[in-house]
Amino acid sequence: MATQSTKQLVDISDIVDNIVILKNGSLRMVIEVSSINFELRSEGEQVAILQNFQRFLNSMDFPLQIAVNSRKLDIADYVKLIEKSTETLTSELLKIQSAEYSKFIKELSDLSNIMSKKFYIVVPFYVFEAPSKAGITQSLKSIFKPSTVAKQLTPEQLETYKNQLLQRVELMYDGLVGLGLKTKLLEGGDLMNLYYGLYNPGIKVEFKNQGI
Repeated sequence: MATQSTKQLVDISDIVDNIVILKNGSLRMVIEVSSINFELRSEGEQVAILQNFQRFLNSMDFPLQIAVNSRKLDIADYVKLIEKSTETLTSELLKIQSAEYSKFIKELSDLSNIMSKKFYIVVPFYVFEAPSKAGITQSLKSIFKPSTVAKQLTPEQLETYKNQLLQRVELMYDGLVGLGLKTKLLEGGDLMNLYYGLYNPGIKVEFKNQGI
């Protein structure tokens, strides 16, 4: 059996203009979404949230993916910050308290296995979708027949499909704001950080967005 390289196992071909281009030619934009504490809401508020979420899903005429990225919270940088701040203290009492706090945070993290969660909505576009036939049936067909998609896109095609994707993203924004959620469209550097972290857990690499 031939050995596959890591690159062959990754479906991403490129990231251009905040768009993830997959090897089958289909496109993705990723929206990071805030969370709400559902359990702390009243019964009436919970019912309203569920009804609004149902309306949000029913308003979509294209497939979408809701993803949750769950990782053990890395507090190493926070602990280093505490230790650095401790060094500047002149009061021995404050130094002792700061050291005890740092020790408490480390033990709490080890015992509780604190997790950080981030939520994303992945908005797809399959390049052989006709703009006038972008219904759910046509979109689902494109999922099951990715080989019919052109793998190489011209700059003109990419710009056209980008506009189609942005229309979908705007529709998503409207629905998510109605749910009381904050949204952020991931840019090039954000996308590279996200996908690099998914494929390389535990390794820290920081990609910057263009112009930052």
